[in-house]
Amino acid sequence: MIDFTNLPARNKAYGGANGSKLSIVYNNEFYMLKLPNHSLKNPNLSYTNSCISEYLGCHIFNMLGVKAQETLLGTYTYHGKTRNVVACKDFTSLDTVFSDFASVKNKYIDSMSNGYGTELEDILDTIANQEVVDPKELEQHFWNIFVVDAFIGNWDRHNGNWGFLYNLRTDQMTIAPVFDCGSSLFPQIDDDLIQKVMASKAEMKARVYDIPTSAIVINKKRLNYFKFITSLEYADCNEAIKRIVPRIDLGQVNELIDQTEQASDLLKTFLKKILRMRKEMILDVALAKLI
Repeated sequence: MIDFTNLPARNKAYGGANGSKLSIVYNNEFYMLKLPNHSLKNPNLSYTNSCISEYLGCHIFNMLGVKAQETLLGTYTYHGKTRNVVACKDFTSLDTVFSDFASVKNKYIDSMSNGYGTELEDILDTIANQEVVDPKELEQHFWNIFVVDAFIGNWDRHNGNWGFLYNLRTDQMTIAPVFDCGSSLFPQIDDDLIQKVMASKAEMKARVYDIPTSAIVINKKRLNYFKFITSLEYADCNEAIKRIVPRIDLGQVNELIDQTEQASDLLKTFLKKILRMRKEMILDVALAKLI
């Protein structure tokens, strides 16, 4: 557990919701320190879970060959109160800034909606017609993210939290590492609810088949991961399933979870079980159909 309290701070500010964010220097590198708020739906829920989700989600992406932001778990003491936090390595620099997909979507004149509109066909149309990176590479990246998000149950992958790195000197763009995984792995579940859910097969299955849903929509309705992926309707999504699913090593994922000190034993048990179920009941089913 790293104590980030007395590390050098910077004036850089970060946007976005989900709690306070500080810029710090750790091991001579810049990090964004995230101190999430308490849940509005459950005031008694510790903010710790979203830190764990951020940490584990990014590590799982990297495990599966999809480059993601480096994350570290630790503590931060403020006004005498010590909080569990997650430090996210800053992948920007003096020459390179982050440009989200929404900004690129705004450049595409024929887009049916604004940059933050998440209608699937509009997103795919923008990907195919944008000129900042290779369209095929971006299309593969988009579907890789979608399949991994289905595995970890991310309900908030909107157009503002994935995108590109823009080099101010060369005017070139590259695909940015995946980040902002704090809305995956059921961050608002507490120990009492875990016990209730794990005691019921129906409740566990509901967290595979019904919730969470994707932030991407078709006809203004959020996509159900199970129904969409197992429909095999989109060929490029099917190719991502073939790429990603064979890379999932549940033993390696379980080891990562077991080594996460901030997670309670009950949370570890739940996460290992729900990830196994989501793999077997969503991704493995789709892959078997394809094979």
